[in-house]
Amino acid sequence: MVRPCCTIEIFILLNVDIHYPFPPRSPEKFSTRPPRATEMSLYTLPIRPTYPIITCRVSPATAPTVASPPPPPSLLPPATSATAVPSLTCALQCPHFESCSGCTHEFNLHRPVIVDEASNFFKGLGVSDFTFDSCRLWGWRCRAKLAVRGSSENPLIGLYQEGTHNVVDIPQCKAHHPNINAAVELLRKGVRELNIEPYDEDQGTGDLRYVQMAVTTHNTALPAVERYRNGRVQVALVWNSRNEKSSNSDKLNALANFLWRNGGSRSKLHLIHSVWANFQTSTNNIIFGNRWRHLLGERDFWEHVGGIDISLDPSSFGQANTRAFDNLLRKLHKYVPFGASVADLYAGAGVIGLSLAATKKCRSVKCIEINKESKPSFEKTVDRLPKSIEGSISWHNADTSIDPLSWLVGSDVIVIDPPRKGLDTTLIDALRTISSHKVKPSLKGRKETMGFTRKRTCERSFSSSWKRNNFRRSSITSRNSHLYKLWMGKLQRGLQVLVE
Repeated sequence: MVRPCCTIEIFILLNVDIHYPFPPRSPEKFSTRPPRATEMSLYTLPIRPTYPIITCRVSPATAPTVASPPPPPSLLPPATSATAVPSLTCALQCPHFESCSGCTHEFNLHRPVIVDEASNFFKGLGVSDFTFDSCRLWGWRCRAKLAVRGSSENPLIGLYQEGTHNVVDIPQCKAHHPNINAAVELLRKGVRELNIEPYDEDQGTGDLRYVQMAVTTHNTALPAVERYRNGRVQVALVWNSRNEKSSNSDKLNALANFLWRNGGSRSKLHLIHSVWANFQTSTNNIIFGNRWRHLLGERDFWEHVGGIDISLDPSSFGQANTRAFDNLLRKLHKYVPFGASVADLYAGAGVIGLSLAATKKCRSVKCIEINKESKPSFEKTVDRLPKSIEGSISWHNADTSIDPLSWLVGSDVIVIDPPRKGLDTTLIDALRTISSHKVKPSLKGRKETMGFTRKRTCERSFSSSWKRNNFRRSSITSRNSHLYKLWMGKLQRGLQVLVE
């Protein structure tokens, strides 16, 4: 039974994006001029480096410098000047930093500049104890969407240059899990050998538009300490055709077979988990079309986060930093009452809600998601949950911005993890006026980013009727300028609120 309380517990997971996703923020299209030759150097992964995990604590006072072992010497860029530079101990050391739009922070990765902004923001809301935890500084990104442009002889696989549609090749990306870089190089080789034409935005021609790489580190055949390093890559090829029966389907099958033959389970190095195809012919900036096909390898993609095995099809949203997400889910668990009734809004495949169902023995969990493609992944995850779970678990294909109170009322805990655009105004209004409606004793809330618009949304979410005089702490896990924030406070409103 959930015991009524006299306070509201608030936990915020704040996601501040680096400029990684694309298309770029600028809507204008520019010429498809290829980058300079220095931006197109090839890369062969010599080793699978290990990356230090750094944890530090930031208080309102100036934080001490945190020492950490540098990455292997083979990964360090050559010195270009005798001029003194900042310490490389916690530096990105990525050769693509100046041209690629993916990262905005090069030095002192253990304490990004944005931490100060976050600290000041929450200090203004009464947070007296602010902590900062960084996870992996390099090799943390386990999910990447990359544009494919250029020519079959010289394919460019990477991100758009800031404010343009010019693709910058990023074969040595330091944020990517090393096996993503290795899989990209294998794809590049296949494009060349098979004469696959990258997409031409101006003409609407070509075969391969984008590729999504996702790493699964859940391999129970390996010792736990070796699983991350030996992660396997699910490759999703975004093909410029309507379906698998189009005229260029032979090239698609040939490329898929090349990847599997050279990186699949029978190859010398088992790098590829599976190969999928997505079919997209639209001329807009939307990466994926609605049609997906599994081509080769394992069909089901599993990861272990938040205490449960989760299934994620390539069409489902997944967090890029698997380890940081797992850490934050485990922190959330201790604040949710046992036996609570949970509504997970913007649920995707229901990872957060199902994690709570398994660890907190929830009475009921309702996952609400607008993307119908997420349902199969949800159902597979449910099938692997412990048989001892007795609560009701359901998934609903619905728009949470429409009549959000219908999901809030009757729930003890509301999980709100909105898409990149931020929280819908209707839901913000519902949260601000929740006291005027009959609800059960606890509630859970939303994910925000520290960009101006979303920080303002965060401020709007708490009206003057929600007292802000005793927030307790804020904790961040960081990757470059990309932050996940877990924030907790106490508000005197008689409901428990967890904001994701």
